Amino acid sequence: MDEERALYIVRAGEAGAIERVLRDYSDKHRATFKFESTDEDKRKKLCEGIFKVLIKDIPTTCQVSCLEVLRILSRDKKVLVPVTTKENMQILLRLAKLNELDDSLEKVSEFPVIVESLKCLCNIVFNSQMAQQLSLELNLAAKLCNLLRKCKDRKFINDIKCFDLRLLFLLSLLHTDIRSQLRYELQGLPLLTQILESAFSIKWTDEYESAIDHNGPPLSPQETDCAIEALKALFNVTVDSWKVHKESDSHQFRVMAAVLRHCLLIVGPTEDKTEELHSNAVNLLSNVPVSCLDVLICPLTHEETAQEATTLDELPSNKTAEKETVLKNNTMVYNGMNMEAIHVLLNFMEKRIDKGSSYREGLTPVLSLLTECSRAHRNIRKFLKDQVLPPLRDVTNRPEVGSTVRNKLVRLMTHVDLGVKQIAAEFLFVLCKERVDSLLKYTGYGNAAGLLAARGLLAGGRGDNWYSEDEDTDTEEYKNAKPNINLITGHLEEPMPNPIDEMTEEQKEYEAMKLVNMLDKLSRRADVKDLHQDGG
Repeated sequence: MDEERALYIVRAGEAGAIERVLRDYSDKHRATFKFESTDEDKRKKLCEGIFKVLIKDIPTTCQVSCLEVLRILSRDKKVLVPVTTKENMQILLRLAKLNELDDSLEKVSEFPVIVESLKCLCNIVFNSQMAQQLSLELNLAAKLCNLLRKCKDRKFINDIKCFDLRLLFLLSLLHTDIRSQLRYELQGLPLLTQILESAFSIKWTDEYESAIDHNGPPLSPQETDCAIEALKALFNVTVDSWKVHKESDSHQFRVMAAVLRHCLLIVGPTEDKTEELHSNAVNLLSNVPVSCLDVLICPLTHEETAQEATTLDELPSNKTAEKETVLKNNTMVYNGMNMEAIHVLLNFMEKRIDKGSSYREGLTPVLSLLTECSRAHRNIRKFLKDQVLPPLRDVTNRPEVGSTVRNKLVRLMTHVDLGVKQIAAEFLFVLCKERVDSLLKYTGYGNAAGLLAARGLLAGGRGDNWYSEDEDTDTEEYKNAKPNINLITGHLEEPMPNPIDEMTEEQKEYEAMKLVNMLDKLSRRADVKDLHQDGG
C-alpha cells in the first residue's frame, strides 16, 4: 500500500507532494531491511520513478527525500536488477559531485545530497554485480580519489569523506584490480595516509614522530568513523605489501606506521569505538613491511631522558629488573626508548584473550604482529620479554594457572584451534630467542610439545633465527627451586616420600624376597616361550 501511494505521487505529483510522500515512506521504513516479495514489482517501479524525478530540476530537500527512499530500496538485491543501468549510475555520480573535476565543495546546502548519493552508491555497489562492473567502466575509484582530494583538509564535511572512503573500501574489496590502481596510478597510499593525518590532527615533531597530547580530548564520533573507513581502505590497498622494493615505498610505509602509532595512543568517543579503531590499526600494521615497524618505538627526547634518569634514581637498588622499565608522565620507557605503542598493543592483546571467543579473527592478528616485531627488532623483543616473561620467582603453580599474561598465553598453547595455539606458542618461543631450554622454563614441556614437534626440536636446541647472545638472569628463588621443578608440568613439586624409610628391617627383607620371586617367575616364563619357539 505504501509503495502504491508513493508511486502514484512520484509519477504524477509536483515536487512538494513528492517530497512529503517520500519523507513519510522513509520515516516508516528507515529500519526495514527485509521486504515482502509480493511488493517486489512495485518497489522496482518506485525506484525507476525516483530516478526519473532526480534528473529534473527539483529543490535540494526533494532530492534528499528521493535519495533516502532509494537508499532504503537498494537494500533489496532483487529490486536493483532492472534499475542498475549506466544512465542511473551516472545520475548518482553527478549528484555526489563525482563527475566534476574542478567543482569545489562550497555550497553547504548540497552536502546532504552528496552524502545520500554516496550512501546509495555504497548499497548499490555492494548488492549488485552489474553495478560493480559499471563502477570499473565509469572509473569510479579515480572519481572517489578526486573527491577526497577536494575535502581532505575540510573537517566540516566528515560525512562526505566517510562515505567516500566506505565506497572506496567496497570497491577495493570486491575488485582486486582496483587495489593495484589505487596503489600506483591513483597514489592511494599517500592520499589515504593524509586523510588519517587530518582525522587525527597530527603535528609532526620529527620525520616519523608526532606530538601526543595525553590530556587532550578524545576523537569525535565523526572523526573516528572517518579514520576507521580510511584504515579499512588502506588495508585493501596494502594487502600485498610485505616486500619493499624502492626507497620511496619504504618512506611511505614508515610515515603510515608513524600515523598508526599515533592512532594507537589516542582514544575514540567510547571504549567500543576505541577498540574498533585500534583493531583496524592492528590489521593495517600487519601489512606494513616488518623493516618499517621500527618507527613504532622512538628514542626519548632530552626532557624525557632527564625524567627517566630521575625515575631510575628513585627506584630502590634491589629492584634491578624493574629498573629496565619505568613509567613517567604516562610514557612507558625501556632502554631509553618510548614503548607506549607496544604497550598499547600488549594490552589490546590481553583484552582479546580475556574475551574468550573469536580468537582466530580477533587475537591472531595482534599476536602475529607482536611476534614479527619481536623477531625483527631487539628492543621490542626485550621489552615484551620483560612484560610477558619476567624473571621467575614463584614456581609453585603450573605455568598455565594464574591471571598473568604469561599464564594466559601458556593456556592458549593447548587451545583446540590449531592456528591460535601455533601463534601463541610461536610468540613465546620468539621472546625466548627460539631457545628450547628457555621456553621450557616458562611453559613446561607438556605445553610446548606441539611447537617443538612441529619444529623438530623435541630433543632440544634452538630455532633457525639469530638473536643477540645476552644472557637470561635467573632469580635466587628460581635457582633454589630448580632441582625440584617437574620439567613436564613446569612447576615445583615437593619430593615424594621414600616408602622404604618407614619400613622395619623385617618388612624390607620381605619386600626384597617378594621382588626376587617375581623376577624368577618372569625368567621362567621367558625360558618356556623360547623352547616353544625353537620346537616350532
